Amino acid sequence: MILMPFLLLAPFLAQSKGLEWVSVSQDNRAFVFMESGRRFVPWGFNYDHDRDGRLLEDYWEREWDTIEQDFREMKQLGANVVRIHLQAGKFMNGPSEPNQAALDKLAQLVEVAEGLQLYLDVTGLGCYHKKDVPPWYDQLSEQERWNVQAHCWEAIAQRCADSPAVFCYDLMNEPVVAGGKRTDWLGPAFAGKHFVQFIAIEQDSRDRPAIAVQWIKELSSAIRKHDRRHLITVGLVPWSLEGKGLTSGFVPEKIIQDLDFISVHIYPEQSKLPEAMATLAGFSVGKPVVIEEMFPLYCSMDELGRFIEESKKYAAGWIGFYWGKTPNEYRASSQIADALTLGWLEFFKRTRPGN
Repeated sequence: MILMPFLLLAPFLAQSKGLEWVSVSQDNRAFVFMESGRRFVPWGFNYDHDRDGRLLEDYWEREWDTIEQDFREMKQLGANVVRIHLQAGKFMNGPSEPNQAALDKLAQLVEVAEGLQLYLDVTGLGCYHKKDVPPWYDQLSEQERWNVQAHCWEAIAQRCADSPAVFCYDLMNEPVVAGGKRTDWLGPAFAGKHFVQFIAIEQDSRDRPAIAVQWIKELSSAIRKHDRRHLITVGLVPWSLEGKGLTSGFVPEKIIQDLDFISVHIYPEQSKLPEAMATLAGFSVGKPVVIEEMFPLYCSMDELGRFIEESKKYAAGWIGFYWGKTPNEYRASSQIADALTLGWLEFFKRTRPGN
């Protein structure tokens, strides 16, 4: 990794004004810096795993230098937001006992973000690796599981409350309310990870969006015990809209009350840009919308670029992916997947706000 650009920037960063707090604009369409009133456009990366598929908690004890280098690289590429993913099993030792060592590492990461003038999208309660899910956690009832999740968010909020480097708290990555009854809290694995998680596995006679609303309210209340300034959101699957067949139960217009903005994950498909735009429009329900996950997974980079440009009529921020490899490392590879990611990173750098 080439550190010279950062070294040249270091004196400026050290002398520049500290990070401003971020808030929602008065028209509920965008984000602004609270002190200056200038618009803030989230443009960043999901730092969800490294090049080997390891999650953050897998290597932050022994390889902290790697994390700091990755954050510098993301800054050099033009990011102003980094989305980190925290697993519930790594942050809770028991139903009501937070893991203080994990909270210490999180606080250390917040300090790194402050030093680089980056904002964090802190996404919690992950169960991405089944081996990391404690047996006691899956044996709990629905309400007992919610209570653990509330304790986890309360502990995180207490640690992060005083730092402007936290852009938002994302309650969970792609939560779903089961329709009917199931036995597993996790959805099917994708690339070895379980990104979809159920907050309720027995619907009974309850209304699914009402379950989602109550869950959001309980977790938001836990955060607000210690932190009333940072924004709260939740990362939604695109099939959360009613009338679209398969749904998550998290209907945007029904769950928005206790959220500061909506986050949606959209991967446009080849030759289906109008359909992606129609989906995005469904999440525009009176508060800012952030496309919290996007990547040329099912389309070309040119098509993703057109999607981003057209999405500006609805979206106030965009977050893609970075997995710990620099553009120079990708250039040295002959793998098709590496060429795809290189194209994404090059696009990201030249398209960043203000460029």
